[in-house]
Amino acid sequence: MVNIQELIGKVCPEAVFEENEITMAVVPDAKWHATAEALKNTGFDCLAAVVGVDWGEEMGCMYYLKSTADNTMISVKVATADRENPMLHSVADLWAVANLEEREVYDFFGIKFINHPDMRRLFLRNDWVGHPLRKDYDENPELNPVRLYHEEIDDTTTVYKEKDGKVVAEKHNVFNPDEFVVNIGPQHPATHGVLRFRTSLDGEQIKKIDVVCGYIHRGVEKLCEKDTYPQTLHFTDRLDYLAALMNEHCLCMCIEKAMGIEVPRRAQVIRVMMDELMRISSHLLFYGTYCMDLGATTALFYGLRERETILNILEETCGARMSFNYNKIGGVMADIHPNFVKRVKELIAIMPKRLKEYHTLVSGNVIAQNRMKGVGILSREDAINYCATGPSGRASGWACDVRKTNPYSIYSELDFEQVVMTGCDSYDRYMLRLKEIEQSIKILEQLVDNIPEGDYCAKVPKIIKLPVGHWYQEVEASRGAFGVYIESKGDKSPYRLKLNSPGFHLIGTIDHITRGEKIADLITIGGSLDYVVPDIDR
Repeated sequence: MVNIQELIGKVCPEAVFEENEITMAVVPDAKWHATAEALKNTGFDCLAAVVGVDWGEEMGCMYYLKSTADNTMISVKVATADRENPMLHSVADLWAVANLEEREVYDFFGIKFINHPDMRRLFLRNDWVGHPLRKDYDENPELNPVRLYHEEIDDTTTVYKEKDGKVVAEKHNVFNPDEFVVNIGPQHPATHGVLRFRTSLDGEQIKKIDVVCGYIHRGVEKLCEKDTYPQTLHFTDRLDYLAALMNEHCLCMCIEKAMGIEVPRRAQVIRVMMDELMRISSHLLFYGTYCMDLGATTALFYGLRERETILNILEETCGARMSFNYNKIGGVMADIHPNFVKRVKELIAIMPKRLKEYHTLVSGNVIAQNRMKGVGILSREDAINYCATGPSGRASGWACDVRKTNPYSIYSELDFEQVVMTGCDSYDRYMLRLKEIEQSIKILEQLVDNIPEGDYCAKVPKIIKLPVGHWYQEVEASRGAFGVYIESKGDKSPYRLKLNSPGFHLIGTIDHITRGEKIADLITIGGSLDYVVPDIDR
């Protein structure tokens, strides 16, 4: 990899560098697009996260860029001092994932992105007053009363373009007046949660999909600004609730990294085992619900059978079956149940036979194959461009498993394969999850008889305060790379906490991979991505 500072310095001599765990470059907006283009051409082909931040005197974004060649990550800070009319240059033309990411920043911070193709609100109503994640946001409820009527649809968007040294606002149509547009949702269209696809059709073929989010948005990141660090943990269970334990793990690790806390070995092993049980449980629910969406209702009962076994294991130790709140800063809340090892061994023994049953029932079925094979093609290049990580990315030939690319906890010590397939279609996305169950079982086999003695939680201060600074941490959740960004001013509450959702990136691919497909295949494609809407509507 080339010297990053030299590369950026050639394009932007005024750039300032900060050496943290991840190298950060501070780049003025005027040079940001040129710098971003140079970085992408040099190998930073994946935009992993866009974090909007209000620093007080200025507002802007932290961009986290990753090289898929060697998994190097850097961050770039771009800001503006204009709080009345904040503007930054868009990079949506370089990384497709920035399309929705920058719209989210606009929605919550009011930053307009120059040359972005669609500057509409994404989560909030069009008539919402203000931008909630700004520090000067007026929280008076009278400004935004509860409205019991749906907002009017406006099929126009504003595009801010540079012409003759000035930024000019242009109106563009989202859909042309003569297009035939139908609503898929808002309900559960092969998703876990409420989502709406405004779908333009040419006969049975999909021309374009406009994704409408926000129906169950809870303002989690805003709530975290007033909570202590231990209090923020319970929100992570309520994002992708099928990856609750991994999400908890990620936030804990980010805080522990900032505080220099060493987690006891026993706690690390327990955390990894819980993560893998959670991953199996999630993939089993995917198998059952996805097959049910395709018409194979029987498969649902097969998948729920083993998932119930896992939930029983988790309930004995955690006291819950969904919102676990098991991870805590420094380790875990309680030691494993006396039956834990016995129950896990029983699961390990039975799963190979059960997996054969799943494949016999669905995988080899010609009808199921015809529904999935060649449907919803997502190439490796597109997966990287949209930062579609997790099983969806690996089914497109992208080796993006964080447990392998940037190992955390004890994963570097474990023997397991990163499952990668190259079919790039709905069938490979389906098959890959079943193959990943095998690898999770392999991990559990290595750990179940090797849980060390000792403490299950480190001693931590009664009042958790992070030092001044910012940190970023990723884990491999059930649906992809889940990231946590924390910025601290030295208080007991985070100044800014960003939860980087893998589901948000997956939903960004929908318009691209469904174009030209039949409307009947929309459920097949959406279900194969397996996004969970509360993970999108944070």
